[in-house]
Amino acid sequence: MRMMSLVSQRIALGLVLLLLPGCVTASDAAAPAAGSAKGKPAEPPSWTRAPEDPPAPAKSAGIEAPAAPSVNASAYPWLADRTCGAQAIEEPIARKFKPPEGFSRVAVEPGSFGEWLRGLPLRPKGAVVDYRGRVILAEDDARLAAVVALDEGRADLQQCADSILRLFAEWQWSRGKRDESFRAASGAAMPFSKWIAGERPEADGRKLVWKRAAKPSDREDHGAFRRYLDAVFTWANTGALARDAAKTRVEELRPGDFFVLAGAPGHAVLVLDVASSKGGERRALLGQGYMPAQSFHVLRPSPGEVWFKVDPSAEGVDTPFWPVPFPWSSLRRLD
Repeated sequence: MRMMSLVSQRIALGLVLLLLPGCVTASDAAAPAAGSAKGKPAEPPSWTRAPEDPPAPAKSAGIEAPAAPSVNASAYPWLADRTCGAQAIEEPIARKFKPPEGFSRVAVEPGSFGEWLRGLPLRPKGAVVDYRGRVILAEDDARLAAVVALDEGRADLQQCADSILRLFAEWQWSRGKRDESFRAASGAAMPFSKWIAGERPEADGRKLVWKRAAKPSDREDHGAFRRYLDAVFTWANTGALARDAAKTRVEELRPGDFFVLAGAPGHAVLVLDVASSKGGERRALLGQGYMPAQSFHVLRPSPGEVWFKVDPSAEGVDTPFWPVPFPWSSLRRLD
């Protein structure tokens, strides 16, 4: 993403966002967001105008034909927001993408982040758009498998590592957790409790400080939580994500893990699902946000394929938008 020398650009943008709703309407998505001409220069995000027509049945290898939607909307809080919820939904990830032949999904704990990711709702049409509604990837791009029905926000904030934080935070919210706290790149704590108390983060030299700047909010107000997350995205980066997440081993790979390489730019990709064969081979479904802030999307390792090979003897995993493999040592987990 971006390092501290780039944070000042995002802080200025974040100040504008304090006065804006956390999501955009369909008409807003097509227009430039105020104060967002230059956002953070290193990672990506997600949401677009609701498509009008359902897609034709998918016939690509590894993709099931669309079935009737079975998304549990209550588990994905942004779908109920007044401005974020106006999106067409096709079906959840687990119904669209079946494991490769001879493979089955690995077991996950009920209620876990991994189980929740398998239920993520997808959009009927798969074009990737940026935070202004401009098409970044056409729906027939050979590297693109699907687009998650998640808003991109109205500024260049929710990039790659931010998208992972966003999904993790939304899962926590769906479980009733209201005491979320992340850390900025500087290490400063960014608790939701301060946000709902009316405090807002500001720059004091190279430090982050909290100052009273708004009326208190209801801790059950998801719109307030969404705006709080934009503030987190302003101050966090791939370095913060790599630092604060626990290292894990490829042998223990599970849905909800992610690969992250810190830097300016850095990048991160999320493991959405894992399948294994009786012979011990494994495959992973990967998704990412990217820069500029854009739709969170499911990746293809090659045209017609959707599952990435997990080979511990290899250097790591190659993804279509990043120039080098993500080494197994870059694998992390949020708990």
